[in-house]
Amino acid sequence: FRYSAEWRYRGVNIDSVGFVMSAGNVPECPPGMRPEIAMSGRSNVGKSSLLNSLLGRKGLALVSGTPGKTQRLNYFLVNDRFHVVDLPGYGYAQASGAARNQWGRMMQGYLRTREQLVAVVQLVDSRHAPSKEDCEMVQWLRSEQMPFCLVATKIDKLGSSKRQPALRAIANALELPATQPLLSYSSNTGEGRGALLAWIGHALDTATEG
Repeated sequence: FRYSAEWRYRGVNIDSVGFVMSAGNVPECPPGMRPEIAMSGRSNVGKSSLLNSLLGRKGLALVSGTPGKTQRLNYFLVNDRFHVVDLPGYGYAQASGAARNQWGRMMQGYLRTREQLVAVVQLVDSRHAPSKEDCEMVQWLRSEQMPFCLVATKIDKLGSSKRQPALRAIANALELPATQPLLSYSSNTGEGRGALLAWIGHALDTATEG
């Protein structure tokens, strides 16, 4: 669904992966100019499970049944070439106002000022309509002209007849243009992994060429 043939030969083979560090703000982020691919999504959307599946390392990112577990910018080095950055989940209703404000400042600082950031993987739950925060995040990415791929997680939880209608509903709710990459993903079965790695490879190559 909205997969571009031009990505096909630009996929990333995962040869090495390692946790680097956890940063509480932009000044704490790793030095150097390795490009960064950020993973964004609301709390409990399945971000940690997707990271483990995508990078082929069980237990690399901590999977928790408790929403809002990730509170910092977690850095993973892939192939000694680029960083995948696991961003804190948003929209956790039980978080305190102070915690949400701190999250907002950290995220705004990272997304607006981090020069190494080249693209974002934006996650939404395939089973539900996009939340208000999902809509705001996608609008922001578009307004900032930040390259991003929208990934509908937990697609294996939907019957085959419900998948395409669910993706269309998400695209319509977020008012996505026809050119916007939109992929379905299952951390359990690996569906969508090759396509997402191909998009990441394309995003990295495009940033390098630019």
